[in-house]
Amino acid sequence: MDIVIDMVSGLLAQMQKPTLAFLVGGMLLAALGSKLEVPEAVYKFIVLLLLLRVGLGAGISVREADLVELAAPAIAAAILGIAIVLLGSQTLARFRGVSRMDAFATAGLFGAVSASTLAAGMAVLDEEGIAYEGYIGALYPFMDIAALVTAIVMARLSAERRATAATAESAGTLALGGGRSGIDWSMLRGILKETFQSAAISALLLGLALGFFARPDSVYESFYDPLFRGLLSVLMLIMGIEAWARLSELRRVAHAYVAYGLLAPLVHGALGFAAGLIIHQISGFSAGGVVLLAVMASSSSDISGPPTLRGALPEADPSAYIGTSTGLGTPIAILSIPIWITLANAVIGT
Repeated sequence: MDIVIDMVSGLLAQMQKPTLAFLVGGMLLAALGSKLEVPEAVYKFIVLLLLLRVGLGAGISVREADLVELAAPAIAAAILGIAIVLLGSQTLARFRGVSRMDAFATAGLFGAVSASTLAAGMAVLDEEGIAYEGYIGALYPFMDIAALVTAIVMARLSAERRATAATAESAGTLALGGGRSGIDWSMLRGILKETFQSAAISALLLGLALGFFARPDSVYESFYDPLFRGLLSVLMLIMGIEAWARLSELRRVAHAYVAYGLLAPLVHGALGFAAGLIIHQISGFSAGGVVLLAVMASSSSDISGPPTLRGALPEADPSAYIGTSTGLGTPIAILSIPIWITLANAVIGT
């Protein structure tokens, strides 16, 4: 009971912090019919700066970190991304009215990582004075790419099998192992190339490379780091407005997406928290690191995922997977950050 009370009080306290307050403020403005808009170019520029900041910080930390120490969290992040896609595609696809293509796309988006949610988690921990490993930002591409590639490959293989079965049935033959059941490697190479060339992954990997191979410490400390919280507050305002707008799109899709959008971030976050605890026991992973791994797992991609899935899975309905992610998944993931902090404090101690 005490843990529940702590979670509620922690959530109320965090709602007053800038990170969550701007998100809720944006949702309230949109609900009240405000015409406030932030130009798309400004939004993209803010996201670029935030991704470069996360990448630079992670690259600098990786340069100074023990790569053996980084290995376990990186592997765990990739496994989490894949596991979330497998879990989501199998549960969501079982609901009536949900196509397998839409289920894979939605699961892929929820398995990938939201840069804004990760940045929000870092900001909250900084405000609370909770330490975490500096290389956490480097885990982003491991989970993100693993989830997106898994979702796209599985969706394509599923579509290929259905097409083969339909062709065999129309020809009056039994599709017993007919058609190719293996992976189309040229397609997989194209998917990987498109994923790595996406704006979000490119910016993050550039920041990682510059932070690791160059010496950008001075520009990081004088420009990127001081701007971080201010830019994040504007991004949270935009995300709040966007989240409320996306909620209307959910009316067009099955109720299953609403249930998934509300519950998946909590289930996925719990998986990430459990994985973080295992790493904590093995290698001394910090409580802040456990929290951020849970935050990454609970988040759903709002930058790299949508354009990647739109290009790779044009048959999937964007109003289903983007509406579920942005309209429900992202607010729930951000608002759940105090839960993981409270759990970490109770289980590990911060």
